[in-house]
Amino acid sequence: MHFDEQIDTRGTKCPMPVLKTKKALAKMQTGEVLMVLATDPASVADLAQFASQTGHKILSQDEVNGEWHHYIEHK
Repeated sequence: MHFDEQIDTRGTKCPMPVLKTKKALAKMQTGEVLMVLATDPASVADLAQFASQTGHKILSQDEVNGEWHHYIEHK
């Protein structure tokens, strides 16, 4: 999947994946896609809730070899 920016939150636990995602999205433009690498299984629910509350769109959340790849479109 195409993405414009990528952040690596592997090895961190809640709330760090959400905080790093929020900071990265703040620097992006509408329609751009952020790819978030994570190892915390809770990041699936946490980032989905964050997107729902802030108006961003989860495009995909896939597990790949024990890591989560989240694709979030900036609102």
